[in-house]
Amino acid sequence: QVQLVESGGGLVQAGGSLRLSCAASGRTFSNYIMGWFRQAPGKEREFVAAINWGGGWSYYADSVKGRFTISRDNAKNTVYLQMNSLKLEDTAVYYCAGGIYSSKLYKSSSMYPDWGQGTQVTVSS
Repeated sequence: QVQLVESGGGLVQAGGSLRLSCAASGRTFSNYIMGWFRQAPGKEREFVAAINWGGGWSYYADSVKGRFTISRDNAKNTVYLQMNSLKLEDTAVYYCAGGIYSSKLYKSSSMYPDWGQGTQVTVSS
C-alpha cells in the first residue's frame, strides 16, 4: 500500500497561485499514476489532473487546462500541482490519489485505491 500526504493548501485571492504537494511512500509500480481530485461543498469529487511516474504523461480536466500544471520529482517521490490564475470556483478540498493506470478509468476516483487526507484550497474575491 502507498501512503500519500498532501500539503500546500490555504487561502488565496482570485487570480493568485498556490502549489500543492503530495509525498508518496511505500511500494509503487511502473504503471502507477498519481492524480489530483477536488471536492467542493455539496458537490461530487471531480478529477483535476493526473501524471505517471515514468513517461511524463499527464492529463487535465478542461476546467483547469492552461492554469494548472501537474509535475513530479521522482527522487523525492513527490507530485505537485501548480495552480495559477485561481478562480472562486476552484475552492475545494484537494486530494491526491494513486493507482494502477487504466486508460478507461484514470479520470474516475474508482481507479485509485490510495488517497491522501486532503488539503483545503479557498479562493476569495
